[in-house]
Amino acid sequence: MARTRILVVDDETGMLEVCADTLQKLPDAEILVESDSVRAAERLAKESVDLLIADIRMPGLGGVELLRLARERDPSLAVLMLTAYPTVETAVESMKLGAADYITKPFLPADLLANAQRLLEGKRLREENRLLRRQVERSYGFGEILGQSAAMRQVFEHIQRVAEVNVDVLIMGETGSGKELVARAIHQRSRRKDAPFVPVDCGAIPDELMESEFFGHERGAYTGAQSQTLGLLEFANQGTFFLDELSQLPLRLQPKLLRVLQERKIRRVGGTKEIDLNVRIVAASSANLEDEVKRERFRLDLYHRIHVVRIELPPLRRRAEDIPLLVDHFTALYTKEMDKGRVEISPEAIEVLTSYSWPGNVRELQNVLKRTLALARREVILVEDLPDDLVAHAGEAPADNGGYFALRERRLALFEADYLKNLLVTCRGDVTSAARDARLPRGTLYRLLKKHELNPADFRGGVPGTPKAGAAGLA
Repeated sequence: MARTRILVVDDETGMLEVCADTLQKLPDAEILVESDSVRAAERLAKESVDLLIADIRMPGLGGVELLRLARERDPSLAVLMLTAYPTVETAVESMKLGAADYITKPFLPADLLANAQRLLEGKRLREENRLLRRQVERSYGFGEILGQSAAMRQVFEHIQRVAEVNVDVLIMGETGSGKELVARAIHQRSRRKDAPFVPVDCGAIPDELMESEFFGHERGAYTGAQSQTLGLLEFANQGTFFLDELSQLPLRLQPKLLRVLQERKIRRVGGTKEIDLNVRIVAASSANLEDEVKRERFRLDLYHRIHVVRIELPPLRRRAEDIPLLVDHFTALYTKEMDKGRVEISPEAIEVLTSYSWPGNVRELQNVLKRTLALARREVILVEDLPDDLVAHAGEAPADNGGYFALRERRLALFEADYLKNLLVTCRGDVTSAARDARLPRGTLYRLLKKHELNPADFRGGVPGTPKAGAAGLA
């Protein structure tokens, strides 16, 4: 961590010595002293400090004027004023200019130490709050990962093992599959759980701001940099830094991230001092990083360095047996949020939800259930309450078909086609009657028929290919 820099300005040499001796008791503190207020102002113009302690009455440049100049250059600077001649006017002016407090000479060293600690802690908390507001942090749906499938049990086992050792982790998985949840689970089960978890979406921060966001900057590093600012990596010190969508990290920043991974040091933009870091890096990507390396959009050395431990998060379609569990969880969660009574999902609707391929994974399931529950007007959700597009595409094989799930999808598609044919035969091609018997919206039924290339007119004689009554001899 960077040392805390405190500048003490007083024209009395003895007072400077007392302050320096007292403030040295602060951990990681660098105490700077100046007996000349003009030189102090010049120093403040060139250097960054965390706390300014200044006497109000000094020859040349008074403490109030020094405070005004310091605040113009660094609005976030913590300031403590000293005075042997307290007056209401100077106190009010100091407070208006941003001095957090002032103490009267002579004072006890313990009082000075307590005030300095309080002001530095307040500055740190303000920095953290500003960082949290700047953070691009997506909401993450639910507080724990749910799953009982073999694929998810394997993920849980990997999380538990990885959390106990201090290594960097790469999480691979499709968009919406819960990569941030895995990262949070690793953090919460590690020895770093009481330190910050800092998530960053590499695709959500503009390129021109990303370096400053990651590494912080010194005052004056660029136009508009009016104060020293911590970066997200420094804020994550002792904790976990989560890089989501790592493949979208600009090429120009990839060498700097590689250096952080190798040396655990950073340098703020515009700074010269290196800051030691003790941080765990967890990265995630929905893109295949090996392919990105081949396309020369991702550095090979960075890929190998971040690829210490890899966790593969299965898409929802490969753990379809978890869908009923997730549906129950989200239904209970959203009905409570919406202040609705008990709502159940019918077995037929569960079957449709289970047979859908969920290209958007768990996030798409969340959105579908939230929308369905918001529009529901009864206590049981039926198939007709689900989105038409979802019902129409349920049973379709996903793009990466193969193995058990692909076979199941094909079997479901065969069942769907047979069911629709028998339905049309029974209803003699009457779509209105067929939709009513199947408990499907007519629009959904039409889409399903189109999907399986079934024409209701072909069934109006009762069986496919049978001509309609009175149609003989028209050919």
